[in-house]
Amino acid sequence: MSTFQELGLNEDLLHAITDLGFEKPSEVQAKAIPLLLEEDKDLVALAQTGTGKTAAFGFPMLQKIDIDSRTTQGLILSPTRELCLQIANELKLYGKYCKGLNVTAIYGGASISDQARSVKRGAQIIVATPGRMKDMISRNMVDISKIQYSVLDEADEMLNMGFYEDITDILSHTPDDKSTWLFSATMPKEVATIAKKFMYDPTEITVGNKNESTSNVSHEYYLVNARDRYQALKRLADANPDIFSVIFCRTKRDTQKVAENLIEDGYSAGALHGDLSQNQRDIVMKSFRNRQIQMLVATDVAARGIDVDDITHVINYQLPDEIETYTHRSGRTGRAGKTGVSMVIVSKSETRKIKSIERIIKKQFEKKEIPSGMEIVEVQLMSLANKVHETETNHEIDKHLESINELFADTDKETLIKKFFSAEFNRFFNYYQKSKDLTVSESRGSDREGGRDYGKSSNDTRYFINVGRKDGFDWMKLKDFLKEQLELGRDDVFKVDVKESFSFFNTEKELQEKVLAFFTDFKHEGRFVNVEVSENKGRSGGGRRDRGRGRGRDDRRSGGGGRRRDSKPRGERRSSDSGNRTERRSSRRSDDNKSERRSNDRGDKKYNDSRGDRRPESSSSGSDRPRRSRRRD
Repeated sequence: MSTFQELGLNEDLLHAITDLGFEKPSEVQAKAIPLLLEEDKDLVALAQTGTGKTAAFGFPMLQKIDIDSRTTQGLILSPTRELCLQIANELKLYGKYCKGLNVTAIYGGASISDQARSVKRGAQIIVATPGRMKDMISRNMVDISKIQYSVLDEADEMLNMGFYEDITDILSHTPDDKSTWLFSATMPKEVATIAKKFMYDPTEITVGNKNESTSNVSHEYYLVNARDRYQALKRLADANPDIFSVIFCRTKRDTQKVAENLIEDGYSAGALHGDLSQNQRDIVMKSFRNRQIQMLVATDVAARGIDVDDITHVINYQLPDEIETYTHRSGRTGRAGKTGVSMVIVSKSETRKIKSIERIIKKQFEKKEIPSGMEIVEVQLMSLANKVHETETNHEIDKHLESINELFADTDKETLIKKFFSAEFNRFFNYYQKSKDLTVSESRGSDREGGRDYGKSSNDTRYFINVGRKDGFDWMKLKDFLKEQLELGRDDVFKVDVKESFSFFNTEKELQEKVLAFFTDFKHEGRFVNVEVSENKGRSGGGRRDRGRGRGRDDRRSGGGGRRRDSKPRGERRSSDSGNRTERRSSRRSDDNKSERRSNDRGDKKYNDSRGDRRPESSSSGSDRPRRSRRRD
């Protein structure tokens, strides 16, 4: 069907569609709307992010509910506050000519009493996050016992965030004969499970292939050394002067850190993550939509509420833990028929993840090199020239022309042009003239996390640490623990190999003294954590440590005991002493984002656009640092 009129929508909705400027339905809308209007049935709809899923379930729900009734008839569950508000606002726009319509958003971070009052006034449709909805049900603030339609939007993300039990509890308060519509961009096993549990013989529609990326997005990856990741990010921004982007990090802590570094270096950037208050999140998103922020650094969860059609780039500063999440990230750009670019900054060991993503999204990545300093200088210079050429003349300047002409009376045209553009050219030229090449070769080592060579000529140090799987660690959790305790970058710790009761990890040799010094008499949860240099250069198994390269700490205590250490390899000694140590071993299980739970407590610090000096790549400071100009549309 080529027009909305052919879908069977009523005049009030068609009038709103005209006002919104919608010309023809997207594929998912064309498939879902007639099906949902025709009969009451369960539906599973799979479509990429940005293809108009909200309208696909929003228009049918608005047409089928009884506007004259004050009973809650529709419930829409979404994973995040931003997405909840986005859906509610869109439904209000779709139903602007439906007199008496009340769509209420229920989410955490806002007054629960205000939300309850709005529901009590007669909310035909409730859009809610699972946590706040469950809370209001337990307080008898809402009644969903008579709903006719329920929607699980972004169902895969709600399950990834651990909302399965909340969803189960919420839907237990709804009628069995309701219609359930599930919309998602990906179809992992968990989504199939929830469809089987809560739906009866659902019809499935798929736009494109499952988990496939939209054709409007091109995919690129840039191979760099892990330590150059941030410098690569800045170069990609400088090489695209008109960039309007979302930058994805894996954790809230990294998101905040990258955003603050960009702000300090003079970029118009902001952070969006779960540790922000609702007011802070609203301020950041308003600034981003107004283009006061050109580079929004976000976590995957927070970015689910970003509904901006003209994002030019998505930059994966770190690849997601779940490969399927990449589909959601890249879907932030290339929306509403526009084209976009999804960039990935990777270290050597992560290139195999690129291959895995290609299989899932059924698209090929193009390997590109990080632009050189002189290439960026040329791009910036021509960008300025084009802006000057296209600028409309402001005739208010005419009264000042005489003074300006007198100043440049002895200056010919060519010299004047050189002087004018040198103001911008010199800034980038001085910054980049001695910059190094950040691109690295495709050859890789065996390292899971850094692609480094662990042969005898390696410049890395291998360490033994007396914690392992029995202590609740896997390789990612141990890496986060070491990074947080030592205040290192995410890529400063690599080749993490976790065994049952002990583990190994590597750092650059220059960090060896810092690592060993920090773990002198270090206790974690009442227990000594011991780190020593190991002879094992990355092989499987325990291996004997090179005690001669340690610090002679044979008299160190372990686990609170007072025995001197024997000469057995650590793996054997831990095995023989396991009975004595069981009582002292922590049973805790940290979650994957433990480091995020330590709040930055930085208040509202610099979430909006900021002007500052650009730090040179050598990280040295000085008065010659260039200042990045900002463009406000």
